[in-house]
Amino acid sequence: MTNTSLVPVALSMPAVPGVNLGSYMTTVNSIPVLSAEEERALAERYFTEEDVDAARQLVLSHLRFVVHIAKSYSGYGLPQADLIQEGNVGLMKAVKRFDPRMGVRLVSFAVHWIKAEIHEYVIRNWRIVKVATTKAQRKLFFNLRSKKKGSGRLSLAEAESIATDLKVTPDQVLEMEGRLYAYDASFDASPDEDEDRAGQAPVYYLEDNRYDPAVQLEEADWEADSTERLMAAMERLDARSKDILTRRWLAEEKPTLHELAAEYGVSAERIRQLEKNAMEKIKGALIA
Repeated sequence: MTNTSLVPVALSMPAVPGVNLGSYMTTVNSIPVLSAEEERALAERYFTEEDVDAARQLVLSHLRFVVHIAKSYSGYGLPQADLIQEGNVGLMKAVKRFDPRMGVRLVSFAVHWIKAEIHEYVIRNWRIVKVATTKAQRKLFFNLRSKKKGSGRLSLAEAESIATDLKVTPDQVLEMEGRLYAYDASFDASPDEDEDRAGQAPVYYLEDNRYDPAVQLEEADWEADSTERLMAAMERLDARSKDILTRRWLAEEKPTLHELAAEYGVSAERIRQLEKNAMEKIKGALIA
């Protein structure tokens, strides 16, 4: 579930929350909070030197904040340990992208990434069918519970008031309420159901299109087109940018920015800029 390759500190994390959540919380709360000076020094070490130990200390010292944020999502009936794990992924992404030159504390920067990962997890797992797809729907999904004044169904006046606050239509509010509180039917037949009722489970009625020749041909064409676009975009890069991108993203043993900087006789920041510019050109070619 958790992508531990985001920042090379994951192997040094405390015990996984799911094993013993109480012990995990005790452990992360015992890790000292960094002062502004300590945090900036560590962030600069990771930003300029890719110091893995500095990244590890930044992540560990902020795990308590992930736990605090994850608790606010406990109303969706999902395991607290899983919410924390997803929040930790967001924290690692934040550490990887944090620029100490911005002049803000890491926790302020990381809140967005932590919440984004938890949001994605809730959306993926709270219902078999996605309940929110657009940005407005997602905002409505995560705010509707707190906006409701009672446990009963919304009145039209309440729906209109909530719609005004969240800048959506009353119909969208009522539709989302219906999704949130709809009955969840089991996809598979329950083991204790009799044969007549078990045969009515959705699993026996949904068509499996995985092996449809038309679907397979479409997927193959899409993959071939994407590969062709990627190779064409790579060929349009200058030799240095192409080499940096290939070695930083496609090679099994990836060199650091400083190793490439020494090889090309430029600064590590210049290598970072070349890599970023090359990636933007590749993305532009793929979505064109």
